Formats: sequence, structure tokens, C-alpha cells
Amino acid sequence: MMTVLRKIDDIQTLMDWREEVIRNVFGEQPDQRLLDANQRYYLSHIPDGSHLAFVASYDGTDCGCGAVCLTDELPSPDNPSGSCAYLMNIYVREAFRNHGIAHRIVSRLVEEAKNRRCGKIYLETTADGKPVYTSLGFRDMADMMKLSGNA
Repeated sequence: MMTVLRKIDDIQTLMDWREEVIRNVFGEQPDQRLLDANQRYYLSHIPDGSHLAFVASYDGTDCGCGAVCLTDELPSPDNPSGSCAYLMNIYVREAFRNHGIAHRIVSRLVEEAKNRRCGKIYLETTADGKPVYTSLGFRDMADMMKLSGNA
């Protein structure tokens, strides 16, 4: 069994995964207004090249997704460049959990952020996600987790 990651190149695939994340993580069926607002946001607020998303396939079946948004924050002593990344929509369908897929997705996104010289990498997570992120070096900051990008 092999996990393969491929870059998401079209907005509709990204929106389909976003809908699944909302439905399964937040436990509700998103209405069309919310989905339209998500699509408008991605199309108008995220500059080209600042957002990367991947789909994971396990043994030929799409089973998970993840994205990174590259942005800037105020420079600080621990991040003089101010360059940072936010991991988002890290999701693996329930039938495919415990196969290391989330770890592969997050590792690839962290690698992409580090290649772009991000000084910090942030994410929001649930209690279920914390073990994966902790194993990759993220530090718990109550509602967020942080990884130094150039460490």
C-alpha cells in the first residue's frame, strides 16, 4: 500500500475537500452561502503562489487533503523575516486513518513552507490531531501550535 500526494491545481477540487472538512470536522452540512464565501475568499484574498494544497491517495483512492497558506507577520526576534505559514484543512477520511497519511500530508506541507523560508509555521488542531503535530516538532500554544521553520 502506498500513499501518493499530488498538488491540487483547480479551485473546484479544493472547494470539494473544504466542503467535506466542514461537514465531517464541524459536524454540519454547509449551506451554499458558506461554500460561495469560501470560494470568493480563495479567489480574491489569496495571492497566486501563496497557497499550496495537496490530495493524498492511498492505494489509488483519494483519502485526505491538506493546505498551507504562506503569508507575513510582524517581524520578531524569533522570526526576523516575518515570513510564516498556516497549515489548514489537514484532513484524512476516517476509513484511512492510522496509516500515517496525516503525517505524510503535514510533513510535505512543512517541507514546502520551509523551502519558502518561513520562519514560523502555525496551525489550529483538535485534540485528535495533536499527537501527529507533536511528533513533527510542533509546540502546543493553547489554541494554536507552532513550529520554528528554520530550526
